[in-house]
Amino acid sequence: MAAITLGNRLRPLAYLSPWLIGFALFFVYPLISTVYFSFQRYDLFTLEPVGLLNYRYFLQDEAAWTSIRNTLWLVVVMVPLRVVFGLGVAQLITRLKAGAGIFRTIFYLPSLVPLVAGTLGFVYLLNPATGPVQAILGTVGVRSPDWFGDPAWSKWGLTMLALWSVGDLMVIFMAALLDVPKQLYEAAALDGATGWRQFVHITLPVIRPVLMFAAVTGVIQTLQYFTQAMVAARVASGATDSAGSVFVPGYPDQSTLTFPEWLFHQGFRDFAMGYACVLALVLFAVSMVFTLILLRQFRGFGEEDA
Repeated sequence: MAAITLGNRLRPLAYLSPWLIGFALFFVYPLISTVYFSFQRYDLFTLEPVGLLNYRYFLQDEAAWTSIRNTLWLVVVMVPLRVVFGLGVAQLITRLKAGAGIFRTIFYLPSLVPLVAGTLGFVYLLNPATGPVQAILGTVGVRSPDWFGDPAWSKWGLTMLALWSVGDLMVIFMAALLDVPKQLYEAAALDGATGWRQFVHITLPVIRPVLMFAAVTGVIQTLQYFTQAMVAARVASGATDSAGSVFVPGYPDQSTLTFPEWLFHQGFRDFAMGYACVLALVLFAVSMVFTLILLRQFRGFGEEDA
């Protein structure tokens, strides 16, 4: 009987073993290694214990704090705008009587474009000197700002790029909106509720789980924002990979320097792997904090409605 009981207890672990092995190899081990290397001076060739030196250097690293401010700006501004814009486009398309398929395709196609190609094209389109957008605006006497060459506008340029590729969120919101029971709208209309009140008191509560998903994934993705900022800065600055040239991310004036960019620069350009591990741990901790706060807030909203 004891052997059977032990077997019953071990059977679930056997079923979970592929996931447990993958979790241990690809999450637990890298996390422990990152913590270990964060206390070392490590450049892929030498390993020297330095205690808390890397952490003290982080507190004094102005570029790191600049990248944190830029990344938080993107989280606070870009994520809500993407959610609101994606929900607005989805709401509009689901209410169209004709041409919904055409507009759905138009808004969704940019999200299929590879990140590098999309960023290159977007920077070219908005180039104030040679871009077609300025050529069109110039015919009516309007001068567009230097979206990716002016520190005051560079983050807004990245935000416009994010809104241009909002098709992925749009499709998710469309599925959620179409799943809202029509009877609720009909009952609300009979009670004299306006369209805005129906949206606030019916649509938003029903699609709350989808909103939570969009907010959490949007924050995590923005905290890891790398490719678009790096490519846009390279193209706008005219940097090349010729011999002897070194590209420092963040053009112009570190206004587009994100935290993952600085982590990459420290680890794979300066080969300060120990310090890069400190940055990675900070990014992990901040991502966890943001995720827990968002989950708590959405759960709180659900309890209030209940």
